[in-house]
Amino acid sequence: MKTALFVTLGIFATAYVAVWTVSIFRVWRSGAAPDLRDGFIGFITNFFDTLGIGSYAPTTSFFKLWGLVRDEHIPGTLNVGHTIPTLVEAFIYIAVVDVDVKTLALMIGGSVAGAWFGAGIVSRWPRRWIQIGMGLALLAMSGIFLLQALELMPGGGDHLGLTGAKLGLAIAANTMLGSLMTLGIGLYGPCMILISLLGMNPKAAFPIMMGSCAFLMPVGSARFIREQRYNLKSALGLTLGGIPGVLIAAYLVREMPLGAVRWLVIVVVIYTAAMMLRSAAVERRAAAAAAASA
Repeated sequence: MKTALFVTLGIFATAYVAVWTVSIFRVWRSGAAPDLRDGFIGFITNFFDTLGIGSYAPTTSFFKLWGLVRDEHIPGTLNVGHTIPTLVEAFIYIAVVDVDVKTLALMIGGSVAGAWFGAGIVSRWPRRWIQIGMGLALLAMSGIFLLQALELMPGGGDHLGLTGAKLGLAIAANTMLGSLMTLGIGLYGPCMILISLLGMNPKAAFPIMMGSCAFLMPVGSARFIREQRYNLKSALGLTLGGIPGVLIAAYLVREMPLGAVRWLVIVVVIYTAAMMLRSAAVERRAAAAAAASA
């Protein structure tokens, strides 16, 4: 059954590359080539993503810090730009980490359904809704990072798969997480907590969370590409910088002390969430003032 997963993942990857390539040729314009900052963000965030930190919240922080992407285009840019590096991660971890294939496949299917539903909504949201939604999502992620840093996450068990009611709960939860991915809230942290709470070996979370993202991100990203709700320049940078970041982390580094990195991410993510919510408040006041003067 793993062979079938790899074949399906290859089909998803090929279809995604084809769709994005056609779109790039249709909308390419001068100034769309990524610069060093875009590639740097892709390398750093996907390096730590491969080690289990997650890439969405840190990438959003970089975008806000350097003003690279308009707020309403951040969810689409995250999904489109990180898709191919995540596909590489999934191929690696599904191959090398033991997990029950039935559990893996069904949880992946739930995440894909959630992503398709979520992307259809988020890709049409106005700018201020995106700011509020991402601000709240980032605060939620900072709470998860805090639990990890304080070692308060559940320890998990030894199981490599789920059955019965626990499997049904896992599928439903992963469907919701797939939908939230399209808003820019990463799946890794919540999925790892879910796996541990259900008594599975925490290492089994890696192929599940990376496989889920690898299958759902092409589906969600295709809708962002169709709606042109992303920044092409930065998405290309995330992809080009992200692939070597994944390979170096997976094959050369493998494991490293991540405690200090998690604390840094917590501070940066909270700051970014505050900036997102502040931007939403400023735009609301500006709109109210314009309406009053009209």
